[in-house]
This record gives sequence, C-alpha cells and structure tokens, in this order.
Amino acid sequence: MLRIGMLTSGGDCQALNATMRAIYKSVAHNAQEPFEFYGFQDGYKGLMYNKYRMLTADDFTGILTVGGTILGTSRVPFKDIRKPDENGNDKVEMMKHTYSELELDCLVVLGGNGSLKTANLLSQEGLNVIAMPKTIDNDLWGTDMTFGFQSAVDIATRAIDEIHTTASSHGRVFIVEIMGHKTGWLPLNAGIAGGADIILLPEIPYSMDKIVEVIEKKKTNNSGRFMILAVAEGAMSQEDRKLSKKEYKKQLQNYMFPSVSYKLAAEIEERTGREVRVTVPGHTQRGGMPDAYDRVFASRLGSEGGRMICEGAFGFMVAYRNREIVRVPLEDAAGKLKLVQPDSTIINEARMLGISFGD
Repeated sequence: MLRIGMLTSGGDCQALNATMRAIYKSVAHNAQEPFEFYGFQDGYKGLMYNKYRMLTADDFTGILTVGGTILGTSRVPFKDIRKPDENGNDKVEMMKHTYSELELDCLVVLGGNGSLKTANLLSQEGLNVIAMPKTIDNDLWGTDMTFGFQSAVDIATRAIDEIHTTASSHGRVFIVEIMGHKTGWLPLNAGIAGGADIILLPEIPYSMDKIVEVIEKKKTNNSGRFMILAVAEGAMSQEDRKLSKKEYKKQLQNYMFPSVSYKLAAEIEERTGREVRVTVPGHTQRGGMPDAYDRVFASRLGSEGGRMICEGAFGFMVAYRNREIVRVPLEDAAGKLKLVQPDSTIINEARMLGISFGD
C-alpha cells in the first residue's frame, strides 16, 4: 500500500486545488499498487497536531476551477519552527511522529518560500518530501514560474484596467498598490500589462524627485491628464534603503500612513498639486478561479509530482525551467528568493516603452 500525505501551506492562491487534483490523477494512472491519500488540514499545523482526513476520488472531482484550497492553510513561520509550541512540544518531532504513525511513504508540500524551508528541513530529518512551487509572487528560486502567479497578474491587471476610465474622466493620478513585499514580479508584469506610467518595485529604490519629474514632464507634454502608478506593497525609497533593518523597522512603527502608497499619494499631492487616489486590490489578487494558463501549468506540475511519487524520487521541488518541467533539489531551492534584477531584459524593455521605475 502506497500512503501519501499532502498539505497546503502559507498564503492561498489560485490552482492549489488544480495541482492536488493532478497529483492524485497522476498517481491513480501510474501507481502499480493500491494507494491512499491523507490530506492534512490547515497546513503544517495539521501535520503537527494529527489533523487529517482520508481523501478519495470524490474529493478531487470538480475542483480544477476552484480557487483556495480544499485542505485549508495556515502560516507557520520557519523562524519559529524550532521553537516549542504553547505546550512545550517540539514542532518538528510532532510532524515526524504523525508521519511515522500514519506510515506515510511520502509527504507532498504545496507552498512558497517559507513553506519550502520547512519542507527541506523535514527532508533533512529523514522524511520523503516532494514540493510544489506555489506563490502569486513568482519568487521561488529554481523555477521560472510558480502556479498562482499568472492568475494573480490577470486580477491585478484588471484592477489597473478599471482605474483607467475614472482616472481619465477626473484627470487624476492613481496609485494601484499591488502585492509584492520583497519581490516585484507581480506589480512589474501587471504594470506593463495595464499600461502603467510608473512602476515601483522593492528591488529598485525610488526617488521622489524622479517621480515628480516624470509626472510634471508628462503634464508639460500634454499627455498627462491622468497617470497611473503600479506600486508594490514593499516599494522603498532610496533614503529608506540606506537604513539598517532595525532602523527601518523602527521607522515603520511610527508610520502615519496605512502603506507606502498613501505616503506617495500625500507627497505627490503636496509637490505637484495633482489630485491623487489610491486603490488597493489586496487579497482579491489571491482569490477566484485559476486562469487557463494556471490550470494547464498546475496539471503539468501535478502530473510530474505523481510520477515522482510512484518512482520514489524524493527530496525535490517540481519546477519549470526553459519551458520544461524539471526536478530541482529541495536543498538548492529552499530559502532563496528569485528577485527582479534592475538590469534585466524585461526592465530594459519596459524602460524603452517610456515606463519609469522611479530611479
């Protein structure tokens, strides 16, 4: 009997269910022996506290287009994974105990950067682990694409699209704040797709002087009745980038604005006299059904994941490189962020279109 555990960890996103469905279907097609699937509820917490349910074919029927996760999810920060829980229990040992008690042959983890760190730790502790690259941020090292990203780009792009009419009607400057705390793949792609004039990313510190210059120049050229800025939630000024992490954290504690976008809006209004509005799509970017790309992509990843289970190929993350589905060692992928490079081709091409990055 082949016993397979599965969990979804960290933030939810589109195509989690589609990926799990594909893994199940692939195992059902390729397994040479009977198999059982155990779904852990609410991510690693389910594995820690022995909360799971047996999954059957019925659970995977009709979920290709369903967003979120049928298993539920939670965040268990990797920095706290070695700290005892509220009852003094060792979290890692609890997870290992559940794995052993259920006599699992492998554990499939669908998660992002922090989740993969824990998956790699469990692999190093002797568990058979396979990881699937899930995040709307597309920031996992070792893969060109993560599932959930393209669907989130579509939603963020539609938010920018729908701002165009009201921005042009009122002659306003609009800031659309897009998810991306440490990396800017999502605001970069949505900003280009949505025709933003300025895109601010965590990887490229901005100058307020430069932003004002771009706004004033466009107005002088009679092409600036309205402007749209796509701003990553983690965008940072050049002055703030010079601060230490401790200094920046202290500064944020005294922040009088809800986010960087509102600070930008206030500064633009003060320095240009332009009317500025802020729109924050927020968690809608994680929600709803996966788009066609993510459904196909998730199916391809899950197909390979199921094949790996049947082959006994553990300790890998299923990845996408150079248009091929490949296997990347977990220890190579875990804990490494894939950042937008300021001199990358896509940034240079965007600059050729007249898009400013505030630098």
